[in-house]
Amino acid sequence: MMKFKLGEFVRFVNERREGFITRIIDENTIAVTDDDGFEIPVLASQVTRVHGKTADYDLNTEQNVPVKPAGQFISNGIFLAVADDKRIGSVVHFHLLNLSSWQLLFSLNTEKMNQFNGEIAGTLQPNSSIQIFTASLNELDLWPKFHLQILLHSSGRHEMQKPLQFSEKFKAKDFSGTKKHTDLLKQPAWLFQIDANEPVIDAQKLKESFHKPAADKLDIQNPGKEVDLHIEKLRDDFQFLSSTEILEIQLNHFRKCLDAAIVHKLQSIIFIHGTGNGTLRNEMHKIISKHPQVKTFMDAYKEKFGYGATEIILK
Repeated sequence: MMKFKLGEFVRFVNERREGFITRIIDENTIAVTDDDGFEIPVLASQVTRVHGKTADYDLNTEQNVPVKPAGQFISNGIFLAVADDKRIGSVVHFHLLNLSSWQLLFSLNTEKMNQFNGEIAGTLQPNSSIQIFTASLNELDLWPKFHLQILLHSSGRHEMQKPLQFSEKFKAKDFSGTKKHTDLLKQPAWLFQIDANEPVIDAQKLKESFHKPAADKLDIQNPGKEVDLHIEKLRDDFQFLSSTEILEIQLNHFRKCLDAAIVHKLQSIIFIHGTGNGTLRNEMHKIISKHPQVKTFMDAYKEKFGYGATEIILK
């Protein structure tokens, strides 16, 4: 049987379909994620590599020529970068980025059901990167736990460095931040620093924060006359979220804006929740029907919103 690796780009033998390998199911079966973002189990014998399109997964091929500035040693800057595939939006590639002056000896293992699988191991030169894993965003809940171990080496005199270990079971919230552009990858990516220093707590600033006037601590923004609760308006990472997480985020924002409207003594406020399956609307109505500061509520401007918005009249 032809051996395939995660991240390789393959084409189905008997169908007009192609995609990335995002899971090795067993020694005979793989999972391929296609252009539509669907992960399809298939026998390895039923696909073939697409040369020229296969993701760079060669241990001996870093994506950049190592550059070590003369006379300058950079001791930090080792990241795990998660970047979208430029062709299939639902696929992400994991890269190890080395912006430091260390040469890295690394090993990646994944864990599922207390069983470990060795994925990739190798060396990485300073100021270079290498792809180490590929996965489908649609299968985020099924992602394994990642265990990345790294030894740091440099020729000549230097202080002995402790090995680095990064262990993470990723969740949707880990991707709630903004992507940052990476010169090595030439595209934006979510960055997780592996060699980050432990934060130093400033005892004096911590003490001062407890004695700040209440006015300095509390700054509630006026929510305005209308608040849109559609998840794409609230979070950039909504495609990673489950329906339960989306509802919780929407309700939390609803409560926050309702409280802000009361603080600012607004006469009324409109929440745009959409129609959908009606779950968000029903949960909102449960809350406001028992709220002591709510005078009444009704569907807002049916000609504009249909039944997709609720207007709340405050006392």
